[in-house]
Amino acid sequence: MRRFRAIAALAGAALASTAVAVFGAAPEAAAAPAYQMPFPCGQVWEGQTRSDHSPPNAVDLNRTNDDGDPVAAAAAGRVSRVANEGSTSYGRWIEVDHGGGFTTRYAHLSVQRVAVGDQVARGQLIGNVGSTGGSTGPHLHFEERSGSTAVKISFNGSQILYWGSRSYTSHNTCEANNPYTPQAACGSGFQVIDHAALGSAGTAYLLYNGSSNCVATIKATSIGNASATSAFLEVQGGTRTTDSGSFAYYAGPVKKSAAGKCVKWGGSVGSNSYTSPFEHCG
Repeated sequence: MRRFRAIAALAGAALASTAVAVFGAAPEAAAAPAYQMPFPCGQVWEGQTRSDHSPPNAVDLNRTNDDGDPVAAAAAGRVSRVANEGSTSYGRWIEVDHGGGFTTRYAHLSVQRVAVGDQVARGQLIGNVGSTGGSTGPHLHFEERSGSTAVKISFNGSQILYWGSRSYTSHNTCEANNPYTPQAACGSGFQVIDHAALGSAGTAYLLYNGSSNCVATIKATSIGNASATSAFLEVQGGTRTTDSGSFAYYAGPVKKSAAGKCVKWGGSVGSNSYTSPFEHCG
């Protein structure tokens, strides 16, 4: 009996070894995005966490007279939900999918400035602080999620305080201070399909409405003051059109019919520039 058990144990070990050789080690989990606060650069907000919050790992963010303040994307991603729960729960809210199973949620908004499918840059204006849903006063309810679970929140690489209140300074970009979104620049029906950061100076955006492309460059520096900014769009086989000059908020829109054709696009703010290859050929 002892000899049988020993043989069985050896056989089990051999099978386990074979399984490892055949199937390999389990893949490492994807790293969470490098989240920043969901507000423009330099702003100071008080974050409150509490064990009876729903969900407990969410944070409520406040500052004086914050009703209508701009809300920025905490990381780049694709807008996966834009919903309105009416006078209950989140009220008006947005979810951004950052890939790898990671999402962020922004709730109780007064205004939602993006649509499902939009690609957003970190720091892009996506909405405004409000008091919709089950809120008793203006604030932003914010969540960082992995799969279906709200996880403990980190800003700029550091976990926030659990449980209690603490003030935090945003290290996000300043783009959300710009009152103009790429959708506002290009007009109704356009959705962001791509973007490129221009350092910390702004972002060039490519949008599409089903038949035409549009490019707009949104400033994140010297907002409201005229400075060198450009946006361009070129449909393969055609000529490039550029909008370039000293602009206070954005360059563009530059629009061209591009159904079924490849496009090259880009823009600049100051010395920071981006030029794409020919792409988005559908």
